[in-house]
Amino acid sequence: MSTQKPGIPKGTRDFGPVETARRNLIFISISNVFEKYGYVRIETPSMEYLDTLLGKYGEEGDKLLYKILNSGDFLSGLDQKELSSGDSNSISLRIAEKGLRYDLTVPFARYVVQHQHEIVFPFKRYQIQPVWRADRPQKGRYREFCQCDADVIGSDSLFNELELIRITDEVFERLGIKVKIKLNNRKILAGFAEYIGYPERLTDITTALDKFEKAGVENVKLELQEKGIKNEAIQELERILFLQEEEKLMKPDRLKTLLRDTRTGLLGIEELTTLLEYCGQLRLRASLEFDLTLARGLNYYTGAIIEVTSADVEIGSLCAGGRYDDLTGIFGLKNVSGVGISFGAERIYDVMLQLNLFPKEIPGSSKVIFVNFGEKEAIHCIGLLEKLRDAGIAAELYPDPAKLKKQLAYADARNVPFVALVGGDEIRQSVITLRNMSTGTQEVFTIDKLKEYLIHNA
Repeated sequence: MSTQKPGIPKGTRDFGPVETARRNLIFISISNVFEKYGYVRIETPSMEYLDTLLGKYGEEGDKLLYKILNSGDFLSGLDQKELSSGDSNSISLRIAEKGLRYDLTVPFARYVVQHQHEIVFPFKRYQIQPVWRADRPQKGRYREFCQCDADVIGSDSLFNELELIRITDEVFERLGIKVKIKLNNRKILAGFAEYIGYPERLTDITTALDKFEKAGVENVKLELQEKGIKNEAIQELERILFLQEEEKLMKPDRLKTLLRDTRTGLLGIEELTTLLEYCGQLRLRASLEFDLTLARGLNYYTGAIIEVTSADVEIGSLCAGGRYDDLTGIFGLKNVSGVGISFGAERIYDVMLQLNLFPKEIPGSSKVIFVNFGEKEAIHCIGLLEKLRDAGIAAELYPDPAKLKKQLAYADARNVPFVALVGGDEIRQSVITLRNMSTGTQEVFTIDKLKEYLIHNA
């Protein structure tokens, strides 16, 4: 009788000790920077009501929401006519009232509205939690992944965008990743939609533009055609956004003549020009550029938009975000503007792995393992372990009195840098023989000297 080999869904991953330690290094680095700038941590549930999530990410985003079947007999409320109608969207909403969160921003907006009387505005929060999307898995794109978000809500000031850019630069500096920070403004894109005669089709235009780097110019043009935008308008967009590299990287104030008759477009130019002037006061390590093709497909962005990519690895965006003027208004709290950024931990991990940026020693692993020579020696080591652990040194005892070669191989496989040998002679002399696993050399210490040595050789 054959037994089916267990597996996990495509687009998800197991994380062993090494991967988990490396991911924690990323999370700790990001959270330390967030807290340095005054952001406080919150958490929200993995699932939300579907009416909280639907309609916030655009038509394509809604298709990627994971829906959770209602408990019990979820088909009991449907008659045979509905079941045979073939209308899967209508049926799914009847049998599933909850869904896994698609991102952290919409749940945060819901949180702000629900807890508005407990919050002091402007409210600066960060979250580090997993999200889920029913996307097609590929390199750098997963169905379950962790986002690290920072948002400021309750302030219109462009100083918030400036601070988020500074945070972004510092996070990637700490992680050792060279990045490019791209900026645009959705109001400028709204100005272009008005300029080509389609002010009401901004969402269709930005959804198509968001695929520019992945799908290419021709596919973007084809999607715009399929959405009913005339060839003349598409050609005008192509002229402005795609063909001339000097136009793509132009200074935003050079667009004033082109968008002189679009009030929204001019406001976007003014905001972006001011933000770039502010950035001139920072000592940014990352390169900073204004990119007209940057659109960000999510519907809720209304102002500045940010996207960060690796300068050395082609993998898509590592961090992105922007201004959303009235996301909380969807839930009944009007006129509360916010801005935020989101770091993609999975892609950051993949870039650091490819560039060999992780430390060789696993963070969180033991600093020293005591060899088990037998019950008498092991009992003696228990007191020594307590003293090391009280000093904040990660230490452990091999549980079984196995051959020395096996215990040393175990420590080596675990990348533990030191092994402590305490046999009969060491017990009588109240000392510990310490073996350096990388050099093979051995030294003898008292417990106090050993603590000092391990602390200074962390």
